[in-house]
Amino acid sequence: MSNLGKLLIVEDDVDLVRALEVYFSRVGYHVIPAANGLDGLQKLYNEHPDIVLLDIAMPKMDGWEVCRRIREMSDVPIVILTARVQEEERVRGLKLGADDYVVKPFSLKELEARLEAVLRRTRETKPQRKGILFANAELVIDADRLVVMRESKHVDLTPTELRLLLFFAENIGRALTHRQILDKVWGDAYGEDVDYVKLFVHRLRQKIEPDPSNPRYILSERGIGYRFVDALA
Repeated sequence: MSNLGKLLIVEDDVDLVRALEVYFSRVGYHVIPAANGLDGLQKLYNEHPDIVLLDIAMPKMDGWEVCRRIREMSDVPIVILTARVQEEERVRGLKLGADDYVVKPFSLKELEARLEAVLRRTRETKPQRKGILFANAELVIDADRLVVMRESKHVDLTPTELRLLLFFAENIGRALTHRQILDKVWGDAYGEDVDYVKLFVHRLRQKIEPDPSNPRYILSERGIGYRFVDALA
């Protein structure tokens, strides 16, 4: 059986953890269970997992706080498990740095597909176009080193944020539809869920734009999607 990597499951429901551990061990993951948020953070530090499956509703330290703390120390991909379906809850998770979410109840096949999609995005090889994709006096996007610099300072991006920015930089000047962006960055399993695109564009603007409320690099194309341009050209 292939080794798909280390999967850290942070969940206080013992029966659910047992079922997930059996299933994903058979699929090919090395499963690391954690019974609560503090245990999860400790195992993240000790085990260096490839991906984290994180429940929201836990005692003592909920999943929101765990997600925030993980993002302070690691860019490991995070998939949130939640029984909540309200849009504001989904938005909150993605803004905190989660890469995806799955709503309970879920099928194990669906969850497996989501984990695979997130791992594929974070592990995918560098874009075909090598070297520096974009550079001006303010911003440098280096595809070979997977480094982004703004005003000579390193910009800390999650793997999904980086993939999105690289896709924009590869297509400078072109209007990209939400559908094109979803297919390239998230994969065809994400349907028409443009919230992913909007939220991650918002996060990128916070990190690379001099004034995120008045973006100069990632421009909105009403009714279409977005266009990446050289603000200093």
